[in-house]
Formats: sequence, C-alpha cells, structure tokens
Amino acid sequence: MQFYLFLAKKSLFIYTVIRIDPLCCKPEKRSPAPTDPIKQEEIVMKFLIVDAFTETLFGGNPAGIVLLPDGADFPSDELCVKTAAELRYSETAFIQDLGNNEFKIRYFTPAAEVDLCGHATIGSFCALLYLGRISDNCTCINHTLAGDLEISVKDGFVMMDMASPEEISIMDDDAAVRELYSIMGAAYDPTKIKLLPRLISTGLPDIMMPVASRQDLDAVEPDMKALSALSERYKVTGVHAFTLDAEEGVTAHTRNFAPLYDIDEEAATGTSNGALTYYFYLNGLIGAKDRCKIIQGEKMGRPSVILTEIDAAEDRCKIKVGGSAVVLAEGEINL
Repeated sequence: MQFYLFLAKKSLFIYTVIRIDPLCCKPEKRSPAPTDPIKQEEIVMKFLIVDAFTETLFGGNPAGIVLLPDGADFPSDELCVKTAAELRYSETAFIQDLGNNEFKIRYFTPAAEVDLCGHATIGSFCALLYLGRISDNCTCINHTLAGDLEISVKDGFVMMDMASPEEISIMDDDAAVRELYSIMGAAYDPTKIKLLPRLISTGLPDIMMPVASRQDLDAVEPDMKALSALSERYKVTGVHAFTLDAEEGVTAHTRNFAPLYDIDEEAATGTSNGALTYYFYLNGLIGAKDRCKIIQGEKMGRPSVILTEIDAAEDRCKIKVGGSAVVLAEGEINL
C-alpha cells in the first residue's frame, strides 16, 4: 500500500508535495503470493485529511476522507478497517458518488465499521466542496447505515441531519450511577448534580453523563478497560461527559470517550452532541426550536465548536448538527 500526500496550506496558497514510500526505493511490482490475505484488483483512491468543527488547522477533530473512483464499489470491510487503521484517525469516511448530489458514505474506526460519524460527515462534505464535486449553497443526500440524511452546505458551512433521536433508557439506579462515575474517574455528588445519566442515540447510542463543573470535567480520567466492558454491557458507543458550567453564549462543554472502538477520547463528536441536544430538550433545558453551541476537545488541545439545532413537535423531532472544516492534506492510496 502506498500513500501519496499533498500538504495544503490554504492561507498562503502554497502546495507542497510529499511522496511517502514504505521503502527508500520503489519496490518492484509483483503479483500477490497465494498466501496474501487480501486479493483484489488494484484500486487508486483519493484521500484527504480534514479537521472538522474548526476554522483553524490542527484544531477540531481530524478525519480521514477517502473518495472511491467513479463507478467503483467499496473495498472489502477488511481493507476499509486496515486503511482506517493506517490513517490512524478516530474515523475514516469512504465516499461513493451516486450522482445528482447523492452520496453513500460508510464510516470505519481502526477497529470496526460504525453506522454514522458526525465529524467525518462534516469533513466529507467540506472535502467534496473543496474538490469541486459539489457547489456551495446546495443540498445533498447522504445514504448511511443510520438512514438517508439531508446535508445542507452554505458559505462553506455544513449542517447535517441526525438520525431520529431516541431515548433508550434513564440510568436511575443509584448503584448503576455510582458505578458509571467510578469507572469514569468522575466526581459524583447528587447534591450538586441534579440530572441523571441517560442513554440516547441520534445515530449512535451514548451515555450522557453530567458533571457539576468544568473543573470536574477536566478531571475525568476513565478506566478505559472497564469503560469498554461497560459500553459493551449497555450496548453503547461510549460516554459523553458534559457540564453546563459554561460562559455566556455557550450551552455546554463536553468530553467524549469510546475505548470500545479504539477511541480513548475524541475532540469533536457530532452524533453525541446531537444526542446531548435531545437530552437538554427532554430535561427542559432548551425549547422545541432552540440552538446550542457546544465546546469539545479543549483537554486534548484541539478545541472544537459544534452547533446544533432542534425542531421538536408532539409527533416528531429533528436535530441538526453543523460546523466548518479545513483541509490539511490530500493524496492517493494505492491498494
């Protein structure tokens, strides 16, 4: 597998080309040996590295974005996982262009496929705009394992539909709550924390876990092995810790942990913040047509700004998550 990487520093309009070979010299081409685990025709895919939920390079949450050649089907699941592991980001999106502003996107962590990924979706459509595959001020359809979702692009800003929000359960058993906070290495004082953890999904299920202050949020230090086991037991992706202790104009500060999927901590999580918006609505903290501004990634040195919108009625509830993204690099993958 060879990667050709083109670093893009957009502010100066300078493009530096770096060729990355696995050896100092180009190896001879040869047919795969009969024992090679992966056998298929060579495929050349364009890839980009995009920082999502930020307007600044090296901020936000980075994602790998891979564009399939026109007319090509997705590589095997094994190859997608291996590519995601090689790129080493929490998620990598593989994009198939179906024409007429419709796309099928699959999302892979270094360990497995997931139904949806917010920051990789924001990154995908910013990348498609950057490459001229879509125009600004347009509406697209993203076909995912979580459903067919509408994406709007306006002035370089991407807003995406979340899957229909679902409250899976309320964690109201005191022993279960204390176990959660113990595993998360988080302070738990029921006299200060008036909200209960809830399991909520807007595409991926997570445990929403309130903490009393930003100091308590910064101090969270999970036992990753125990958290993986807990996540598996509750059938969730991970835990989304948050505090309402925020400055004016900001709804909440958050941190996200998903070690079951090889993501110890993530700098920006669109699906989890969509779920958190629904959590706020269920607890009467926001109205039926409110917007939220959520900050994540500060502890990792990658501050991210995630904007969410809710449009709720008796018979329906729609949540959107949005943000900006910047392209750090682009190149080719030869499989």
